Amino acid sequence: YTKTIPVKLNWGKKGRGESMAGEIRIKKKQPRGDDGHKVVSVRMKDETLERLDGLAARTNRSRNELINLLLERALDIVRIED
Repeated sequence: YTKTIPVKLNWGKKGRGESMAGEIRIKKKQPRGDDGHKVVSVRMKDETLERLDGLAARTNRSRNELINLLLERALDIVRIED
């Protein structure tokens, strides 16, 4: 979706007093959260973070990508004990 916004442009000292009709086209941004992702904050032990960073370095993946991959898998295999 593109919205056209009509504006008048003033061209500084050289064109003082003169204006030129033009337009600036601005694409609408999706509101935050509409991409199916949410931002969360997690407290983590130093040792766990070091292990995660080591894995990230060995796999050329970001912390974020690894956390998502690992959590998705963990959610599939978790068992709740009484």
